[in-house]
Amino acid sequence: MEQTYQYAWIIPLVPLPVPILIGMGLLLFPTATKNIRRMWAFPSILLLSIVMIFSTNLSIHQITSNSIYQYVWSWTLNNDFSFELGYLIDPLTSIMSMLITTVGIMVLIYSDNYMAHDQGYLRFFAYMSFFSTSMLGLVTSSNLIQIYIFWELVGLCSYLLIGFWFTRPLAANACQKAFVTNRVGDFGLLLGILGFYWITGSFEFRDLFEIFNNLIYNNQVNYPFVTLCAALLFTGAVAKSAQFPLHIWLPDAMEGPTPISALIHAATMVAAGIFLVARLLPLFIVIPYIMNLISLIGIITVLLGATLALAQKDIKRGLAYSTMSQLGYMMLALGMGSYRSALFHLITHAYSKALLFLGSGSVIHSMETIVGYSPEKSQNMVLMGGLTKHVPITKTSFLLGTLSLCGIPPLACFWSKDEILNDSWLYSPIFAIIAWVTAGLTAFYMFRIYLLTFEGHLNVYFQNYTGNKNSPFYSISLWGKGCSKKIKNNFCLLRMNNNESSSFFSKKTYQSDHNEKKRNRGRPFFNIIKLMNFENKKDYSYPYESDNTMLFPLLVLVLFTFFVGSIGIPFNQEGKDFNILSKWLAPSVDLLHQKSKDSTDWYEFFQNAIFSVSIAYFGILLASFLYKPIFSSFKNFDLINSFVKTGPKRKRWDKIINVLYNWSYNRAYIDVFYTTYFTGSIRGLSQLTHFFDRQIIDGITNGVGLVSFFVGEGIKYVGGGRISSYLFLYFACVSICLLISYFI
Repeated sequence: MEQTYQYAWIIPLVPLPVPILIGMGLLLFPTATKNIRRMWAFPSILLLSIVMIFSTNLSIHQITSNSIYQYVWSWTLNNDFSFELGYLIDPLTSIMSMLITTVGIMVLIYSDNYMAHDQGYLRFFAYMSFFSTSMLGLVTSSNLIQIYIFWELVGLCSYLLIGFWFTRPLAANACQKAFVTNRVGDFGLLLGILGFYWITGSFEFRDLFEIFNNLIYNNQVNYPFVTLCAALLFTGAVAKSAQFPLHIWLPDAMEGPTPISALIHAATMVAAGIFLVARLLPLFIVIPYIMNLISLIGIITVLLGATLALAQKDIKRGLAYSTMSQLGYMMLALGMGSYRSALFHLITHAYSKALLFLGSGSVIHSMETIVGYSPEKSQNMVLMGGLTKHVPITKTSFLLGTLSLCGIPPLACFWSKDEILNDSWLYSPIFAIIAWVTAGLTAFYMFRIYLLTFEGHLNVYFQNYTGNKNSPFYSISLWGKGCSKKIKNNFCLLRMNNNESSSFFSKKTYQSDHNEKKRNRGRPFFNIIKLMNFENKKDYSYPYESDNTMLFPLLVLVLFTFFVGSIGIPFNQEGKDFNILSKWLAPSVDLLHQKSKDSTDWYEFFQNAIFSVSIAYFGILLASFLYKPIFSSFKNFDLINSFVKTGPKRKRWDKIINVLYNWSYNRAYIDVFYTTYFTGSIRGLSQLTHFFDRQIIDGITNGVGLVSFFVGEGIKYVGGGRISSYLFLYFACVSICLLISYFI
C-alpha cells in the first residue's frame, strides 16, 4: 500500500489531458475536433473514473489502517526561505476526493445529453475537467501556498462556468459578481497566509500546527494579531462557501448550465470553504474567539439562507439558498468543534443536493422542449405544476432528495443533520433553537419547491387578479386572461378543456409528430412508465421524461441518498459498536485531541430524532396545507381564510405577510444595500478621484504648459535680433527705473 501512496500525486493530473487536448484540437484542427465533439465526453468520464477508483482504494486503506501520508520535495531553497511542494493523504483528502469524483462522474454523464444541443459543448467539457483538476489539486495540497494556487484556479473555473453563456447579460454579470465577491475573501486569505508564515516561519500544515501550538502553550504570541490573521484566513472560506455576508454571488451563479450548478453546490466550489476550515481546524481550535466567530457566521447563514428560500420562484435559486443554509449547518458544526458531524453532513448533503439539482435540470430540460415555451420561463416554479404524470422518474428522485434534505429517516441527511442539532444543545441553547427552527423551515421551503413543481394538474390553476398589493397570496400564473367571474376569496379558477384552442403551456395545441415518437424509442425507463398509462401523448405536446443518459445519474444518486448515511451508523461487530465514519476520521480527530464516537446511546438518539423529525413533518404539512390546495382543491381556501376574517385584522395580517414575502423574495435587501452603499460609494469615490486627476493634477500640468507657451510667444516678438532695439529697450528700462527711484 505504500506504493499506492507514492503515486497519489497523479490524482489531480489524470483529468488534465482532456482540457489540454480539447484546446489544442480547437486551435490546430477546429473543424475535425468539432465534428467528433460528442466523443470527448468518453475520455472525460473515463479519466475521472480512474481517479475515483484510485481514491476509493485510498479511502479503504484509510479506514483499515488509520494512517496519514505526506510527501514533499523542495521547490526553492536558500538560507532564509524554503518552499516545498507535495501532497497530503489523510481522511479529509480521501473524503473530498471521493465526493469530487463520484459526483463529477454523474454530472459528466448527465451533461453529455443536457449540453448536446449547445454550440459550446467542447468548451463545457474542457472547463469541467479543468475544474475537477483544480479541486483535486486543492484537496491534496500539503501547504498553504499550494492551497492558494489551486484556490485561485477553482475561482477561475467557476468564473468561466458561471459565465458559460456569456452572451447573456445576466450570465456575464453573474460571473463577474462571483469573481469580484470571491476576490474579497481571497485577498483576506492571502493576508492570513502571510501573517501565519511571519508567526511560524512555515507553510506546511504539520509544521505550522506544531509550531503554533507550542507558541500558544508557551504564551509567546500576540493574541490580537493571531486572531486577526485567523479571521483573515476564515474570510476566504466565507466567500467560497457563500457564508454571510459574502453570500450574494451564489443565487446569481444559477445563470450557468444546471450541471455546473450541481457540481458547484455538491462537491466543488462551495465545499472548498468547508474543506479549508476543516483543514485548518487544529489552528482555529486553540483560538476561542475564532471558533465563536465561525459558529456565529454559521448560525446566521443557516437562518438567513432558509428564510430567503421561502419566496423564491426560480427553482434553481431556491435550491441555491438551500445550499447556503446547509453550508451554514456545516460551518456551525465546525465552530462548535464537531469535526465529525460537519464532514458527515458534507457527505450526505453533497449527494442529496446533486440529486436535486440534476432533477431540476431534468425538469428544465423537459419544459424547454415544449413548443413556444421560452427558456426564461422554464425555471419559474409558478408556471409548472402537474408534472408528476409526465416526468415520474424525475419526480420520484426529486422527492427522495427533498425528503433527505428535510431530515426524514432513513435517508442520508437525517443522520448527519440530527447529529448537528444534538451537538448544538451542548454548545448554546440559543443557537440550538435557531438550528431546530431552521430545520422546520427547510422542510417547508423544500416541499414548497416540490409541490409547486410536480403536484396538481396542468389544466387547473389559480390566479389572484384583485389588483390588491396587500394580498397574502401571489399569482401563480403569469399566462392567460383573468376570469371575469370572481370566486370566493378573489381567486379565479381557469379551466381549459382539451377541445379549446389553448393549453397551459401555450396558446395553441400542437400535434405530436413522428420525431417525438422516434425520440421515445430506446428509452426503457420512459417506456415502462408509459405502459402505466400516466398520460396520453397522442394529441398534445406535453413535457416528457428525459433520456436515459440523464436518468441514469439520478438513479445512482438516489442509491447514494438512501445508503450513504449508513457510514455514520454504529454497527455491532464482535460485541462492540463499529462506526465506519469514526474509524475513517480517527487520525484527524486525534489531531484535534478529541475522542471518536464509536458508541451511541440509542435511547437518547431516538428521543432526539423524534423531536427533529416532528419539526420536519410539521414543515411538510404546513407546505402541503398552503400550496397543494392551490393546484388540487379550491374549497380548502375557505379553511385557510377562516383563521383570519375580513376587516382590520385581515389587513394587518396581509400587510405582515407581504412584508415577509417581499423581504424574502428581494433577498433581504442585502444586494440593494451593497449596491447603494458599497458600489455607489466606490463609484462616487472613483468619480471624485477622476475629477481631482483631470482637473487638479492635469490642470496644474496643463497650466504650466500654457504659461510657458504664452511667455515664449511674448518673448518671441521682443527678441528680433537688432542691436538698436536692444539698446533702446535697455535705456528705456533704465530711465523708468531712475524716475521711479527719484520719486520714491
